[in-house]
Amino acid sequence: MGNPVALVLGASGQIGRFLVPRLLDAGWTVLAASRQPRVARHPGLKWLQGDLFSGLAPLPAVDAIFSLGPLDGFARWLASSHLHGTPQILALGSMSALSKRQSRDPHESLLAQSLLDAEAGLESAARSRGLAWTILRCTLIYGAGIDRSLSPLARLATKYRIFPRLSFASGLRQPVHAGDLAEACLLAVGNTQVDGRILSVGGAERLPFSSMLDRVIDSLPMKVLRVPLNLAAMRLGMGLARPFLPGRIPGPAFLERLSAHLVADDGTARELLGWSPRGFAPVASTWTPKALF
Repeated sequence: MGNPVALVLGASGQIGRFLVPRLLDAGWTVLAASRQPRVARHPGLKWLQGDLFSGLAPLPAVDAIFSLGPLDGFARWLASSHLHGTPQILALGSMSALSKRQSRDPHESLLAQSLLDAEAGLESAARSRGLAWTILRCTLIYGAGIDRSLSPLARLATKYRIFPRLSFASGLRQPVHAGDLAEACLLAVGNTQVDGRILSVGGAERLPFSSMLDRVIDSLPMKVLRVPLNLAAMRLGMGLARPFLPGRIPGPAFLERLSAHLVADDGTARELLGWSPRGFAPVASTWTPKALF
């Protein structure tokens, strides 16, 4: 028998930058999809140019499909694709499917519903084909230096050497490292205990939003002036900036979530996968984009 074959969608994203090298080290042949033309630097890796929306070239038989990108696009693709064999489906979702469901911001509540619809669509498509499937709902992801949440804040603080201290932001967060999510994906391969399940996954620590930001700033290699900012001042500043930065300043629901607990009940995932994610202890290199394989 030859090496097992994996199709990795979203290979150049946060989790893909950790998952693909792990698969290659484990002896897998990896078909990695990318919108941009890329050159493979490993004999076990083949880049496929394209995406789920514009289409992919016909695929050979694969043993596993890892969906690390938009779940809605993957669910639609899976429902209409012509697959050979019965690959195991491992897809990443988001805890926003639950945390933003009751948001008073209509865009956020629509996002939550679209995530839930995508999960249902994936389940339906997989069941109709007799495919084993698992969805991992993730909390805030960091670690590859290309996230849109903590890495931009680290870069802003590095550039301006000043950053607000939000002592009022007491809502708990549970950041999870992209490398640990890659490990969770690998642990799910061939694990019948997680077939047909949606599992919540997060990091090892739950800490207040304000403490999470403090650790980001503490990880930087230079001193950063921290300026205390209360909720009223932050609300005023965001309101004043919004007309000048359309689409870039979050709405009022963002401020409300700073006091909300956005964590994952991930005991089941840890038990079934035998998975032990790391605590939140970033260093300066955490915010540097991880190179592609």
